[in-house]
Amino acid sequence: MRIVFMGTPDFAVPTLDALVAAGHDVVAAYSQPPRPGGRRGKAAVASPVHQRAEALGISVLTPVSLRDVQAQADFAAHAADVAVVAAYGLILPRAVLDAPRHGCLNVHGSLLPRWRGAAPIQRAILAGDAETGVGIMQMEAGLDTGPVRAEGRTPIDGKTAGDLTAELAVMGARLMVEVLANLDAHPAVAQPDDGVTYAAKIDKAETRLSFTGTAADVERQVRAFNPPGAWFEHGGERVRVLQAVICPRTDTQPQQAPGTVLDDDLTIACADGAIRPTSVQRAGRGVMTTAELLRGFPISPGTRL
Repeated sequence: MRIVFMGTPDFAVPTLDALVAAGHDVVAAYSQPPRPGGRRGKAAVASPVHQRAEALGISVLTPVSLRDVQAQADFAAHAADVAVVAAYGLILPRAVLDAPRHGCLNVHGSLLPRWRGAAPIQRAILAGDAETGVGIMQMEAGLDTGPVRAEGRTPIDGKTAGDLTAELAVMGARLMVEVLANLDAHPAVAQPDDGVTYAAKIDKAETRLSFTGTAADVERQVRAFNPPGAWFEHGGERVRVLQAVICPRTDTQPQQAPGTVLDDDLTIACADGAIRPTSVQRAGRGVMTTAELLRGFPISPGTRL
C-alpha cells in the first residue's frame, strides 16, 4: 500500500520499520517538530520517528498543526491508501482522517474502550490492571472512540511502563502489518459502550512518590513512571526510584507516619505496609543500588521523606 506514517516517540518506530520491511511504500512520515535538547542552549533534537524515517530515506514533515487548509491540502496530495498513526501527538481533523482511501489506522496501547487518551500504559499500571494490550483502531473524530480491527493482550505482571511500552510497540507493529495485509479479514468492530475510562496526560506532580497511599499504590507508582522515574526528595535533592519491593511491617518497625524511613535499608512507611527502593538514581549520576546510594548519601532511620 501507499502509506503516510504519523508518529513521534520510540513507541512508534517498530511500526514504521515493520511497514517498510513488509514492502509497503511509505511516501512520507509526519512527526512532532524538533524540540530543544535537555539543557538550555542545546540544539533542537528530532524525534525518534523523524530520525528513523530520515535513515530510511523517507521524507519527513513536522507541521505544528494540521488544522489549516494548506496543511490539509499537502496531506491529501500524498494520495495515500492509508495513514498509519502511532503516538503522533497532534489531533487529526476530519479532512485528514478522510483523505486516505482507507482512512487512518492507529496503534493504541490499551484494551479499548479502557484507557482512551494520552497515557494508557501508565494509567493501566497505576490502576492495578491485571492485563493490558494494544489495538489497531480505525480512527474517527472522537478521542480513541473508533472501531477496532485487531487486538493483542499481555499480562502486566510487575512490568514497568518502559517494559510495556517496548512490548506493546512490537506487538502493535506486528498487528498493523497483519491488518494491512488483509483489511477484509479484519473488519472494524465498534467499541462497547461499557467500560470506558480515560487516560489523562501525566502531570509532573504525579511522579512524586506519595507515601500516604498503600505500599501497593506506591510500588505501582514506581513502575508506572519508570522511565524516567518516580522520586522523593531528601536534603534538597531529588532521588529517583526505578525499582522497589513491598515489605511487610515487622514487630521492630512500629506504625510510623507515611514517608518515615524505618531502617538502615531505606524501608519507607506507607499508609499500609512499606516499600523498599532497590534501584535508584541521584541527579546527574548513574543508576545504583540502594546500598550504593546510602554509602554516599546517608538517610537515617526516622527521617521523614
